Order: sequence, then structure tokens, then C-alpha cells
Amino acid sequence: MRAAYRQATAVAILVLPGTAAAQAMPGAIEPAAGAPVDQAPAIAPVAQGEGEIVVTARRRQENVQNVPLAVSVLNSDAIESTGSFNVAKLTQLQPSLQFYSSNPRNSAANIRGLGAPFGLTNDGIEQGVGVYIDQVYNSRIAAATFDFLDVEQVEVLRGPQGTLYGKNTTAGAINITTRLPTFEFEGRAELSVGNLGFVQAKGSISGPLVDDRLAVRVAASATRRRGTILNIFTGSRVNEQDNLGFRGSVLWRAADNFDVVLTSDYNRQDPECCAQIYVRTGATQRPLNRQFAALAAAFDYEPPSTDPFDRRTDLDTPLEAFQEIGGAALRLEWEIGPGALTSVSAWRFWNWGPSNDRDFTGLPITTISANPSRQNQYSQEFRYAASGPRFDYVLGLFAYHQRQRTTGVQAQGPAASRWLLNPGNVAAGSGGCSPPTANACNPSVLNGLRSENDILLSTTSLAAFGQVSWKVTERLTLQPGLRVNYDKKSGRYEALVFTGTGAALQCNPPPASSITRDQCASLPPQSYAPRFSDWNISGDFTVSYQLGRDAMAYATYAKSFKSGGINLAGLPLDANNNPILSVQTVKPEDVTHFEVGLKTEFWNRRITLNLAGFWSEIEEYQATVTNGQLGVLRGYLANAEKVRVRGLEADFSARPTERLTLYASGAFTDHEYSRFVDAPCPPELSGGTAAGPGQAASPPGTPGGISPANCDISGQWLPGISRWAFSGGAEFRHPLALPGGEGEAYAGADASYRSKFSSNPSRSRYTDIDGYSIVNLRLGVRVPEKWDLFAWMRNAFDSDYFDILATQSGSTGLVVGQPADPRTYGMTLRLNF
Repeated sequence: MRAAYRQATAVAILVLPGTAAAQAMPGAIEPAAGAPVDQAPAIAPVAQGEGEIVVTARRRQENVQNVPLAVSVLNSDAIESTGSFNVAKLTQLQPSLQFYSSNPRNSAANIRGLGAPFGLTNDGIEQGVGVYIDQVYNSRIAAATFDFLDVEQVEVLRGPQGTLYGKNTTAGAINITTRLPTFEFEGRAELSVGNLGFVQAKGSISGPLVDDRLAVRVAASATRRRGTILNIFTGSRVNEQDNLGFRGSVLWRAADNFDVVLTSDYNRQDPECCAQIYVRTGATQRPLNRQFAALAAAFDYEPPSTDPFDRRTDLDTPLEAFQEIGGAALRLEWEIGPGALTSVSAWRFWNWGPSNDRDFTGLPITTISANPSRQNQYSQEFRYAASGPRFDYVLGLFAYHQRQRTTGVQAQGPAASRWLLNPGNVAAGSGGCSPPTANACNPSVLNGLRSENDILLSTTSLAAFGQVSWKVTERLTLQPGLRVNYDKKSGRYEALVFTGTGAALQCNPPPASSITRDQCASLPPQSYAPRFSDWNISGDFTVSYQLGRDAMAYATYAKSFKSGGINLAGLPLDANNNPILSVQTVKPEDVTHFEVGLKTEFWNRRITLNLAGFWSEIEEYQATVTNGQLGVLRGYLANAEKVRVRGLEADFSARPTERLTLYASGAFTDHEYSRFVDAPCPPELSGGTAAGPGQAASPPGTPGGISPANCDISGQWLPGISRWAFSGGAEFRHPLALPGGEGEAYAGADASYRSKFSSNPSRSRYTDIDGYSIVNLRLGVRVPEKWDLFAWMRNAFDSDYFDILATQSGSTGLVVGQPADPRTYGMTLRLNF
């Protein structure tokens, strides 16, 4: 058993054949479907028998081709060779995985298009995609923006995961496994350099302190790269990379059947980030003199470039994206009876210190926009997993508590009055004010207006879960699973607002002064304390059938719930400037999911082809609303009646010769709001006067008319989902005699494509992101398991595309975005010793 452990930690874990993982990586061995798995030690999360790949997607060690689940695996070689050193970059290898981020806090990881609302992040709701690192749930999606540190492999599980994992996740899970301490000395070092001043260094060392009893592992990584966008206001390059990470772990083999692992980690980012820059403008329903062109002319302002791929901006507010995340975990594994009892105790912290320019221009409109946060989370999971001749099962208990405090500040500058307030009936582009006494013509009305927010969140989650696999016959297996879940959330939102003179702003009762009314409309003070609690029962049922030695079919039905939440980003106000408490809570999502799949190998297991089809419907879909159900211009969360996502996935890999490896993956995803009749309107229908009784809204292209308070977007696209997504690649190897042993020269290419997708909660012709393709190349020489030297080029054809698009608040028609990385290139040296 311990020999198997040593083998598992000494050899790179292989990628799953037939996935979007880089099967072209060196040293791949075809899995022996149906072969018995070597028994691994209690702590080893992944082990490798002869010619097979073993994962723990179902919290027990299994050959991946025997798992009735859509799961893709990337090993450390695939991650490192393709430059996929964080979750965002994995999307180029995983067609069903999407990751969008305007900054680390405002990030969303989606699988098959589901997981998190697109746009404004609200701390009071949860992600639908769970991020697990060494079996510890990370509640902050910001954890997914950090570089992978000493990672053994990454599993991407598609579909609801609630009967095997501590925290319920309705769209899938990203399961990250780091390397364990070893009882044989080993070390790894890697250095990469490239254009844009890119430098990345990684290293780890592991070995015994007491033979066969106590082992330790230490790892560190650092990444620096200058920004891709020039800020002509400061002269600096922004959207840079600045990452630092440390991890340490100790393995104590207390007895032959009892292992203890203690881990601790600290990760820090401190880049000058994250700029969203001018992309285009589009007509809205706002009067022409209050749209972007006229407002800019009033200040004699022009963006530094109207071509976003010039990568120039003039943002005048400091950009900061400082964050640190870390914690400690204690994992106990005790082999007892027919299985293993696991205990995972963890504490995690997250500190966030941002500064943003939320007017997206070089004008002093919003001079401060910062919402620093501090969070602590505690979790405890107990799990017993056992295998027998007829039954396998997992039973678990999970407890989780989170506390977070955010102290935000937003301040308006001298340009705010003219930009945000109605100047009267002035000709578009005149730059004047009429009458001159209008509040918009008086900079002091909004200049210095400051909102100070104090936001508290407390979350408690408890669950009992389990899953049983009943081998009815040698071929047929039935697998039911059940979860009972309790969630409780409480919070407080308090916004105190002060005028430029330092006086507290009072908005209730509604003020008589027009100046005070305009101030209250810009930054309203408010206070409320939302509460939410709920029980739910969810479950799944899978039938799998072994069609032959190398083919398995399965079908799954799952009923899942995503916890309800509370709105912690401020609420819309009623006519008396009181928060509308009816929208302070968000209902749980109700998920119904169907899936069928086929896993096959043929041609002496040189070819793997896996297929999956899925259909997911979500009632009470948690969606971002910015101008909708209450007819107000205020961001908040609500529930869409129903959405539907369905599609097909295919994963293929082949090794026709010992020198050539090929892989390809594709996903077709059909998606729509099945019913959403009171959604926020797209920009082209926003900004005018709300339609009254008997009045029709103005059609697109006729600005200055009447806008609907909300729009029926039933049948429209969901945001962030490409209908078609593909990835593929190849690697060719040629034997060479090299220093250190028998080696090889190799050349590899990886390509990905995503079709057009919407970058707005309600689809707009201004914010669709066109389809794009990316090609990455590498060329190198290596002696496997000793050293590797290669040159790389990412986005080799310098494709221009956007990571994300957004609109400026207030319906000015300004569209901003984040251009993705241009062509980058460099070299990497990797050593194993």
C-alpha cells in the first residue's frame, strides 16, 4: 500500500483521455478501463496503478473511465506546459468552463453557463460552482484568480454536486489537488521569462523528517508582468500581474492505517489593476444632451483612443486590486472497517483592498470607489467512504460558518454634477447649461458628496449527505444520492452620506430643496438588516451500464437547490427614500437536471471518445437586475422565473503512434431565459422617461423617448455562454540523446474557439462579444522526469478579443471593456531532482 503511495507522488498524474485536458502531454499512458485499482494509502488523494488514471471525483479512488460523471482532469504537466496557471486560463482547454472577471471580487466561474449571476457581485449570494483546494471549500471566487501553487491535478466536474461534497454546488465543481509530502527526497524548480517583463518562478521541496513516519513539503511561487494597457494620466501600465504564494504541509503517518496532514498557505496579489477602457458608444433612450458624446463635449473631453486595442486609457482614479488569501487545514484519514473515515477541519481568510475608477473616464466624476473587505470562514467535514463487492457508499456531515465585513467608500468629484444631473434643454454637443442656475451647472452640488458603507454578512450552513452505488449485476449499477441542507444568512447594510461641507445628508422625509433631492438621488443614505433561512432536500439518481470491457453508458437525474441569499449592495428606494425591503432577500434556485453519457475506448485503447448530453432547468434563477422589476436605476438581485440550458459535449483523444498525441473537445450549449418578463432593459431601451398608462416605449434608435420600466426578455440568451466552444491540440515527439539521459525534442500546439456571447444580463447589440480563436505554440527538448526546456507563444496570431464588456451606469451609452492579452512569448526551464 505504501509503495503505491510513493509511486503516486513520484509520477505525474495523467490527464483524462477524451477531455479537453492536454492529452498531448508527454508520458501519457492509456487507462485500462475495468482493471482493478491499486489500493492507495489513506491520505493519497490520487493514485496511479499500472496503465490507469485514478481520481477522487466521487470521494473515493476510481478509474476515471468508470466514473458515471462528466469530469475532465488536467495533470501538472498539462497545466504547466500550456501556461494554464490559474482557473481563467483553464477555459482555453475546457470548453464547458467559463470564467469572467472585471476584478478579483467581481468574478464568476460558470460550468455549462451556470453558476453565478453575470455582472455585479453581491456578497449575500453563493457561487453555483464550488472551488475546492485539497477538499476545502473556498467561499470566495477570488481564490480562483490566484496562481496554482504546487498543484498535482485539477478536476472539473460538470453538473450538480451535492451528495458527495461538503458545500452544495448546482453547476459543478473545480477540485484542485496539491502535491503531498513524500517519504523520498524530491525537488522541483521552474523559471519562465517572456515579453512584457514576464517572470514566473516556482519551486518545491519535499522529504522525510522521520523515515516512514513524518514528511514535510514546502512550495513557493511568484509571478510578475507589466500591464497590457498604458494609462496616459499616470504614465504607468495597468492590468499587470503581481502574485506571490507560499504553501507548507506536513504528513504524519501515525499508524499504518492512520494519516494526518496539516497544511498552511498564504497568497498575495498586489497589481495595478483592473482597468476597463473605452470600446464604443451606442444610442440609449436618454436625451441626446445627456448621452456620452454631448457630455464629453461639455468638458471638451476625448478618450485617449477610440480603438480599444490601442490599449490606452486615461483613468484618473488610482487602480488597486490588493488581496491576500490563506489559511490552515487539518486532514485526518483513518482506515477502519471496509473503508476510510475522513475529517477535514479548515480556516480560511480573505482580505481585499481595491480602488476602482467607476466612471471609466479621465474626468473627475467618481473620484473614489472602493469596497475593502475582510472575511473569515470555518468549515468541518466528516466523511466515511467504503467499497465492497456489491455496495460502495459515502456518508458525510458538513458544517460551515462565514463572517465578512466590508467598509466601502464612494465619492463624487467636480465633474459629477454636469455628468449626472439634468442640465435642462440644451442642444446636444453645445456644452452649455440652461438655465445657468440648474444644479447640473453648479459643480458644488455633487462635488465632495461621499457615501460610507458598513456591510456585515454572517452565513451558517449545515448538511448531511450520502451516496450509494449498488452493483446489481456485473454490468448494471444503481447510484442514488441524498442531501439535507440548512442555510442561515444575516446581514446589515448601512450607508451614511455626507455632503461636500461634511454635513450628514438627510433624505427622509423627501427634502424640499432641489439640491438635496439631487444629492439624495445620486448617493442615497439607507440602512436595513436582511435575514434568510431555509431547509431543503436534494438528491440524484444515476444508472450506469457496462456495455463492454471498454464502454460504459450512464444516465443521471438530479434535483438540486442553490441557497437563497440576501442583497448586500444597497436596495432601491421608494418615494419616501426608504429601502424597498421586499427585495432584501433572494429566493433559492430550484434546479432540475438530466444527463446521459457514454465513455468508450477502442483501437487497443489508443483512442478515447466520451460523449455527454445534458438538460438543466432552473426556476427562480438568481439574476442581476439594474433597471427592472421596480422601475428604478439601482443594481440589486432578483429571481428570473425560469432559465434553460441544454447541450452536447464530446471529448476525443488519440495516440496513433508513440510519437504523436492528439486531442479535441467540443461543446454545443443552447441557452435561454425561458421566462423573464420583468427583466432589466438593455442599454438601447434604457434611460428615458418611464412609460405611463397608454404610452408605448420608444423603439431602439430613437433616443430621448419613453423607456419601459422593465423588459420581457423571455427566449433571449443568457449572458456569458457561447453556443459553440472547441479546443484541440497535438504534440509530436522525436527521440534525442540529451545530457542526463534519453530524451526527446517536441513541438506542440493547442487551439480554442468560442462563438459569440452576450456580456450583459439583458442581451444588447452593444455588448455582444464576437467569437474568437486562440492558438498557443511550444517547442522544446526534455529528458522526462529530469529537465525540460521549451519556448512558448500564446495567442500566437495576436487575436484581438475582449474578456468582458460592460456599460457605464446612467445610460450614457458608453461601453467599456477589458481587452484580453495580446500575443505573449517566452521560455521556460523546468528541473526535477
